[in-house]
Order: sequence, then structure tokens, then C-alpha cells
Amino acid sequence: MSQSPDNLDLIRAAYAAFARGDVPAVLGLMDENIAWREAEGFPYGGLYHGPEAVLNNVFMKLGTEWEGYQAKAEEFIDGGDTCVVLGAYRGTYLATGKPMEAPFAHVWKMRDGKAYAFRQYTDTALVQRALEA
Repeated sequence: MSQSPDNLDLIRAAYAAFARGDVPAVLGLMDENIAWREAEGFPYGGLYHGPEAVLNNVFMKLGTEWEGYQAKAEEFIDGGDTCVVLGAYRGTYLATGKPMEAPFAHVWKMRDGKAYAFRQYTDTALVQRALEA
């Protein structure tokens, strides 16, 4: 008898997929009405609804405006339907050539094997330094 993966396993798999560039797998974790909140002060800060909005307003920009962008997960905290991931962003902003490294905390809310909410916390001042000419 096989067990279905728990929420933390699904989230771990999403970070592994993101690391290998498998964006469709990451989008597949999302509920069709996900509320995705990027931190104010982050280049793509704001609230986005649905996987397509996340793809267009966050992932596509990360992929085209940064070189070597990573969201490296370092710790996964299991809270059942709420999971927290701690880690660090790394990358070089193409327009300025400046590198960036900033810690993050991601809070995921899960229901029926899908993420229905995501919230990003990060030191946006560290990210903004890379954007400044």
C-alpha cells in the first residue's frame, strides 16, 4: 500500500524542481486560485492570484533579469497544513552586474495536496542593493 506524499514532501519536491529549472512542476503544486504574496520592497512585490500570474510576474522575471538566480532551501519546518521554508536567495542582477545574497522565509498554506497561499519574507534591502546602478 503506497502512502500519498505529505505536504512537506510536496514542498521539498517543489524546491528541488525549481533548482533544476522545472517550473511546470512548481506551478503544478499550486491551487488554481493560489494567493502568492511577494514582499513589499522586493522587485516583484505584491499579491498575485493563480499560477499564471505567478509565472508571468515572478518566475519569468527571475529567469530573465537575473543570472544564476537560486532560492536555496536550507530548512523545512512541518506545521501540517502550514509549512515554513528557510533559506537564501542568490544571483546576479543582469542590469547592474551586482550579486545578491539574502535570507528568506517562505510560508506555504496547503489544502488537499495543493498550495493555496504563499508568503515571502526577506531582507529586501539586500536585494535592492543589487538593483542600484
